[in-house]
Amino acid sequence: MTTDSALNLTLVRDRNDAAVLRAVRARGESGISRVQLAAGTGLTAQAISKITARLLGEGLLTEAGRLAGATGKPRTLLRLVPDARCALGAHLGRSELRLVRVDLGGAVTGRSAAPADLRGEAGPVLDRLAAMVRELTAGLDPAQVLGLGVACPGPLDARDGVLHEVTGMPHWRGLRLREEMAARTGLPVLVEKDTTAGVLSRLGADHRAYVFLGEGLGAGLVLGGRVHRGARTNAGEFGHQCVDRAGPVCACGARGCLEAVCLAALRAGRPADAAQALGVGVANLVRLLDIEEVLLGGDALLDSADLFESAIRAELAARVPDPTWQPVTLTRAPRLAVPLGAAGLALGRVFG
Repeated sequence: MTTDSALNLTLVRDRNDAAVLRAVRARGESGISRVQLAAGTGLTAQAISKITARLLGEGLLTEAGRLAGATGKPRTLLRLVPDARCALGAHLGRSELRLVRVDLGGAVTGRSAAPADLRGEAGPVLDRLAAMVRELTAGLDPAQVLGLGVACPGPLDARDGVLHEVTGMPHWRGLRLREEMAARTGLPVLVEKDTTAGVLSRLGADHRAYVFLGEGLGAGLVLGGRVHRGARTNAGEFGHQCVDRAGPVCACGARGCLEAVCLAALRAGRPADAAQALGVGVANLVRLLDIEEVLLGGDALLDSADLFESAIRAELAARVPDPTWQPVTLTRAPRLAVPLGAAGLALGRVFG
């Protein structure tokens, strides 16, 4: 068999394994039979038999009783073994590192946090994150750990894991973040923008945005049911839309960016002004992309969630021409949305 043929077979097997694991995970504690798996995935009964035997042997699946009410030969139910593997997700916040460990079901099984200053050199911050990873994986079989997802402010190239001109992080320009963290941890590492990780942290509408206001402002996008990263994996620079040409100077060097307006209002003790400005920005986003759900996150926003949500609703009602035809759902994200989304990237190694 040629190398190319072997690689193609491996890719097909991995895709089929992932399809089966996704179907089993979707059924949760109720379990799913091999017959149901074949019907749901479109794979043949023979393929399902081989795949499930392999996944049972690897400890990813377990047999869990019989299908009630089934006619003919009793059908064995299969369930995921959540603690068979785990994944790690990190959020490189501008003043804090957050790290979570999740099982195959996405449940948080460990977490840690540490102060950080991303304005300085990258090395000490990455060393601290690597130490946190070692602490959360101590005592685990290395084979159990699928990998580490790292979410970071952009602009960055998620394909190569390289940072570019990140606002307020001059010493990180050109950093090969994926390579640096892989070298420090020995784990497969995936890098993503923090806001994109946030929008991937949960299922939702096919056209949705995750709007994050913390020490910066950005948005993650899902359009047509697929994450939207843009031509250079850098979509979602929501905070750098100009809303006031005479406004405050932004850390990016431009004047009147929405991020600068919101942060200036918060620092001046005017959260209502920040909320109104963000509402205008969200309405712009909804009208531009026909968004149907907005997930609200970030500590600055969640610390005054009622105020921000009310202001955003008011601006949507005022600025969307026909809100009854274009309703927008507002949902509050958990504070760990970004590291959870980052961990989901690593879970993708088995779920596709």
